[in-house]
Amino acid sequence: MHYLYGSKPGKPRHLVATFGSEQQLLAYVRWATLQSLGNQRGKFEQGSALASCDCWEHSAAPLTDENASAVVHNPTPSML
Repeated sequence: MHYLYGSKPGKPRHLVATFGSEQQLLAYVRWATLQSLGNQRGKFEQGSALASCDCWEHSAAPLTDENASAVVHNPTPSML
């Protein structure tokens, strides 16, 4: 499983979605990014898992103690 995290300046990262593969995760981030500001920062599509975030990061292992089943798995644009 691959984990997508989002954050805002001065706030800790939080789990926003999980994906079955890194390829799916990166494709979703490309779709959700309205404006790239470099270094995994940007403005994101409203309704996407990253909508309330300013930046993102991903990992193949959990980076926080958050429950992965509490977030959407493999979100797609059609889920909006």
